[in-house]
Amino acid sequence: MSTDHLLAPLPLGPLTLPNRVVMAPLTRQRSQQPGNLPYALNASYYAQRASAGLLISEATQVCPQGQGYAWTPGIHSEAQVAGWRQVTEAVHGAGGRIYLQLWHVGRISHPLLQPGGADPVAPSAIQANAECYVQEADGSHHKAPTAKPRALDLAELPEVVSAYAEGARNAMRAGFDGVEVHAANGYLLDQFLCSNSNQRDDAYGGSAANRARLVLEVVDAVVTSVGDSRRVGIRISPMGTFGDMHDANPQETFSYLVGQLNSRNLAYLHVNRPDWLGGSFEGFDQLLRSLRALYTGTLILAGGQSAESGEQAIAEGLADLVAYGRPYIANPDLVERFAQGAALNTPDAATFYGGGAEGYTDYPTLG
Repeated sequence: MSTDHLLAPLPLGPLTLPNRVVMAPLTRQRSQQPGNLPYALNASYYAQRASAGLLISEATQVCPQGQGYAWTPGIHSEAQVAGWRQVTEAVHGAGGRIYLQLWHVGRISHPLLQPGGADPVAPSAIQANAECYVQEADGSHHKAPTAKPRALDLAELPEVVSAYAEGARNAMRAGFDGVEVHAANGYLLDQFLCSNSNQRDDAYGGSAANRARLVLEVVDAVVTSVGDSRRVGIRISPMGTFGDMHDANPQETFSYLVGQLNSRNLAYLHVNRPDWLGGSFEGFDQLLRSLRALYTGTLILAGGQSAESGEQAIAEGLADLVAYGRPYIANPDLVERFAQGAALNTPDAATFYGGGAEGYTDYPTLG
């Protein structure tokens, strides 16, 4: 099988990527405690995968309120910035390029994870039929149903935007090559976008333009913080149901958003297929093709991709880059395996979340 398209270089803003294989953002829950700090183990993990055209970090909370799972890293304290600097220096030392994914979970959280034991926040006070991962005061940890959130006041929305802007500023101070705004997979910005989770009757609810307003305000503030729109990407998940999501008219909602993103001259638009967790989504391929036709910039496609499907997507012009998640967990040398047509290691689902080096930095390479 040819991988000529997948392994061809591509300019991305001020960067030149040696190939079009992207490591997708992957929550692994291995930050150092207390403080949700990236540390040497994380630096090793990312550096092992530096042959990717682009690495996108695990989702990283922009403020304490943005956390929805135990042991996920932040980008809002000086110690976290210093921890991430270890990671970026290791990746750059290995010849790689890395973006940080900016995250606020919104309603996918629990008072055990919130400052002062507060309720999580959301566009509307609608509880998600979903789970988060919590640690109790005695150190025990378990999955828990997400709590009922409170609706954000209008006056609080500028604080949310500021948190993303500050997270982006901190990411650049930590040495990242750029940032990705996480507006996918049922988290806060996706909650504003989609009609089932956003029942507001103010300027941030109702029409597609109103529901997209906060997303675009965040993108614009992040671009200002970074100082170069070509170092900012955004991830969306049209028709996604993860986190108890649903939108009444995804064609209208996401066409509006993507049309507005065109004028921002971003590094890329990152689209996550809705069937990455299994299941089929009738009509998604048609929606993806319409968004691809609408979007004038670089597009990353993610979700259940193989070398064959990735090569085909690029050859057909459906995507410019292809992101791989689970294959990258188990194959730090994924690019080399694609180039040689080599077999892939199988990821161990039991070590996806939490723990130490096992199932994280100990997967074998071809060498």
